[in-house]
Amino acid sequence: MPRISRRSAIAALALAPMVFAAQTALAATHEVSIQGFAFSPASLEVAVGDTVVFTNQDSAPHTATANNGAFDTGRLGRGDSAEVTITAAGSFDYFCNIHRRMQAVITAQ
Repeated sequence: MPRISRRSAIAALALAPMVFAAQTALAATHEVSIQGFAFSPASLEVAVGDTVVFTNQDSAPHTATANNGAFDTGRLGRGDSAEVTITAAGSFDYFCNIHRRMQAVITAQ
């Protein structure tokens, strides 16, 4: 069994936080505005691991609810925001559970 020198162990421990930080830094944050009874943008492309922030700018309450149940922001009042992290690749159609004609899509690769 190979032995690990003390110097190698210290170097590995010192580099570990940088490796994990680099992986975290790859994730992006995207904004979806809810205004005028519409999601904007209506079509959004993201990477797996990215976060989408939904912000309601309407006076009426809204939700962002995935058709397949992958996410649901719950009821958002005016000025409220909710974050959703996309954990799988695919196309996620979503709608407002209060105003069902409000529809949009997130595509994750």
